[in-house]
Amino acid sequence: MNDATRTSTNPPVLPMPDLRDSFPGPFPASAHADDIERHATQWLRTFPLIRSERALSALTHITGQGVARTFPTAGRDELFLCADLFLWLTAFDDAHGEATGAADPARLLRTTSEYVHLLAGHHEPPGGPSVFGAALRDLLDRYGERATPAQYARLTAHLRDNLFGILWEAHHLHRPDRVTLPDYRAMRPHTVFVRTVVATAEVMLGYELTEPDRSSEPVRELETAVADLAGWINDLASYAKETARDGSATLGLPALLMRRHECDLEEAFRRASRMCEQQAAVAAARIAELTAGGGSLADHAHALRSVASSYVWHIDDSRYRT
Repeated sequence: MNDATRTSTNPPVLPMPDLRDSFPGPFPASAHADDIERHATQWLRTFPLIRSERALSALTHITGQGVARTFPTAGRDELFLCADLFLWLTAFDDAHGEATGAADPARLLRTTSEYVHLLAGHHEPPGGPSVFGAALRDLLDRYGERATPAQYARLTAHLRDNLFGILWEAHHLHRPDRVTLPDYRAMRPHTVFVRTVVATAEVMLGYELTEPDRSSEPVRELETAVADLAGWINDLASYAKETARDGSATLGLPALLMRRHECDLEEAFRRASRMCEQQAAVAAARIAELTAGGGSLADHAHALRSVASSYVWHIDDSRYRT
């Protein structure tokens, strides 16, 4: 493991994973990155989910650059839709999840009921739509125009998982000692939204897996490895910022490893980095296996490689610095 490091405003200097053997880069990016950022800014003017201009600018920038690397070969309109979906999830989590949700979980539960109503196919939620509800309706309409019924059902199922994950995180934020490593591994992919991103890949890139392929061991192991990697990378990259902001890093992998192994922060980062490197190697091996056969399995493997690469790229983005 390389001793690549990240320095926050406070010591110590912490080890970070070296993923170059599995995801060496440079990571290809769509030529539409700037267009995505401009579109994202306009979409957030239409649906004002973020109040702070500074936060809006930071989020639209990283979304434009990140989505351009998540699906670098996708069409312009598909990239816009993917970006808007990620904006909605991130803005909702920032506005209603984490510390805000932990302070009043019942209010968070009432808030999410509107979106569950929309995800169930009811067009007019009781009491009329909120701005988040109107934005979600826009997303679902646009996605429904492109997706097969099965693809649409998978997306809405993953969005429900995201809402549950945000509730789960808020519930446990002030009692992280109740969260075990298996609990964390089960829920983290839903709170980092990676499985939802993966669920959009077939629509973004124009392929479709058969159900036997989707449930096969190589595909399931690849998707699990990428999901783990996304959450763990995010936890390491954002640790200093989240700790300084609201303490939500208490549910992240470093804090969990410190409690489990009774170790200091540096050792927790070292352990987490090794975990990242191991799952990156698993993902890379499955990608090589699946691409060798061609067809939709190869398309899916290429998509998962791009998704994983986009999270690796995010390690150095300024959004995660204090």
